[in-house]
Amino acid sequence: MKIIESVGKLADKLKIKAYIVGGPVRDKLLGIKNFDLDFVVEGDGIKFAEALNKSLKGRLTKYPAFGTATIKSKSKRVDIVTARKETYKEPGAYPSVKPGEIKDDLFRRDFTINAMAIAVNKKDFGKLVDFYNGQKDLKKGLIRVLHDKSFMDDPTRVFRAVRFAVRFGFKIEPHTKKLMKDAVLGGFLGDVNTGRIRKEIELFLKEKNPKKCLDVFSKLV
Repeated sequence: MKIIESVGKLADKLKIKAYIVGGPVRDKLLGIKNFDLDFVVEGDGIKFAEALNKSLKGRLTKYPAFGTATIKSKSKRVDIVTARKETYKEPGAYPSVKPGEIKDDLFRRDFTINAMAIAVNKKDFGKLVDFYNGQKDLKKGLIRVLHDKSFMDDPTRVFRAVRFAVRFGFKIEPHTKKLMKDAVLGGFLGDVNTGRIRKEIELFLKEKNPKKCLDVFSKLV
């Protein structure tokens, strides 16, 4: 909470909006502990991280191409992201990014359940931001993409859909499952570099039920 309050106070001072996003929001609504801290700011994320690190006094790593930064302080990791829009030149390629607002940033996420945010500015502190009905899908236990080109933009989302479905005991929404099969059979995973594929397989093996992950994935082929 101290870090969250620090981010909120700094955002108010700089007169920009800041949010907790993604997995931490999803897990909070599910009642699952999650010690990651992922923030999006409607402003320069790197400059924001530099200012925040003056109080956190951690190790700051910057990623200028994506407008992101990470602060590692003791056992904690804080990710700061510039709210952005993304475009993909081809399947599996890294995105081209440009600044945007929170709605743009949530739209680039993989699934609706990961496309929610919680405001941390004093005025709206604790307010859930949910443009894409993520909370509704969370209650229904559904994995759903935000748009039809999601798996073309980033084919590794196929692996993530399987992991989340198995981890939470959720179902993959029928149209999303069709898009996943189309992506696999269309060979889009072949456009992704082997390092990213290897990482996704390693994440499968770290799940509590890796065999089920592999079983579910094999049915897509």
